[in-house]
Amino acid sequence: MKKIISKSLIALSIFSGSVVAGAEELRLSHQWSNKDIRHQVAQMVADEVSAANVDLTIKIFGSKSLFKPREQYRPVSRGQLDMTLIPLSYAGGQQPAYNLTLMPGLVKNHDHAARLSASPFMEAIEEKMAEDDVMVLVHGYLAGGFAGKDKCITNPKDVKGLQMRAAGKSFEQMLAGAGASIASMASSEIYNAMQTGVLNGANTSSSSFVSYRIYEQAKCYTPAADVALWFMYQPLLMNKTTFENLNKEQQSALLAASKKAQNFYLNEAKKEDAASTEVFRQAGVEIAEMTPEDFTQWRELAKETSYKAFVEDLPDGQTLLDLALAVE
Repeated sequence: MKKIISKSLIALSIFSGSVVAGAEELRLSHQWSNKDIRHQVAQMVADEVSAANVDLTIKIFGSKSLFKPREQYRPVSRGQLDMTLIPLSYAGGQQPAYNLTLMPGLVKNHDHAARLSASPFMEAIEEKMAEDDVMVLVHGYLAGGFAGKDKCITNPKDVKGLQMRAAGKSFEQMLAGAGASIASMASSEIYNAMQTGVLNGANTSSSSFVSYRIYEQAKCYTPAADVALWFMYQPLLMNKTTFENLNKEQQSALLAASKKAQNFYLNEAKKEDAASTEVFRQAGVEIAEMTPEDFTQWRELAKETSYKAFVEDLPDGQTLLDLALAVE
């Protein structure tokens, strides 16, 4: 007979710790809407585990309903939350090494991102997670590009003198190095900033460019295509002790579901970039793809700005950076 867990016990677990071994329900928190690719990844894992009939269910709390976006990693590390799907760089304050998962020029395209996820570099990042009692269930990167209000942005010389919004500290450092002025703001504020002339250009994810209708304010869009500059690692994470306390059948079901979801994540991420390009094109926005030569120029600039700052801030920063750059 299935064990019944009361709502009050689940509510209590939010504050006193996760419901673990032998329990039927794990709690998964994320910030996204139910239409977002990241929610779909989480839902696929939940559905596959449910279908496995191993007396384990996953309850998803989306749209910031359980924890604020940047406050989800720590509860997982403390066992107060079972699972989360977040940009890992959100936890860069707790583990500075995670800032390397949102670094310009480290990832060229989605297939390269998949190789990076299966590399010694990611193993080193996962060792950092293990120190916090956290493990990865699903690896995944999402890509992004540039939008220019008045002109196309494909290489460093294009941003000189522009007022730019960048996604992440490392990108701000690189763009400043190219001669741009930086205006820090949430991606939800890009539209108004471009409309009022506060911004000449912006850098964010493919999905944000579409969901915030930036195509209404842009003259030119540089999407993630054969090469892209902006990639952000956004994995599905789990408390390691919670996983280890599940029985063998539950662990196997969770890992099998995660493997299926990871393949889905990669394929859908590629589609998302292509879809964003079509949305901008239909809106009459010029499309300018970044070339491998453009990418190389950005990476060389990043080495002198973002990479240099990262290495200076972290004792093992150079080792981690070298591991990432070694992945072809």
